[in-house]
Amino acid sequence: MKIVSIYKSPRKDEMYIYTDKREGLEKVPEALLQMFGSPKHVMDMPLKADRKLARVETEKVLEGLDEKGYYLQMPPPKDDYLLDLYRDRPETGVR
Repeated sequence: MKIVSIYKSPRKDEMYIYTDKREGLEKVPEALLQMFGSPKHVMDMPLKADRKLARVETEKVLEGLDEKGYYLQMPPPKDDYLLDLYRDRPETGVR
């Protein structure tokens, strides 16, 4: 079991960085932090392999923590099917 700290990006909705609580953000590359924005601490929590997380597989988070010292959770892809519907309407002239 690890105690993880979770940080939210102020620039990207639903983008988070998970780190080992003891290390904080020290293993997160500076270039990533610049792109991420000033991290906002959301919470600390115990994380075991059998714990379910909402939008990411726990195993991937634990692997990232072991291999790199952090895990970056990207936002879910946006549905752009509405743009496709608009493009396919003949009266718009857009294809």
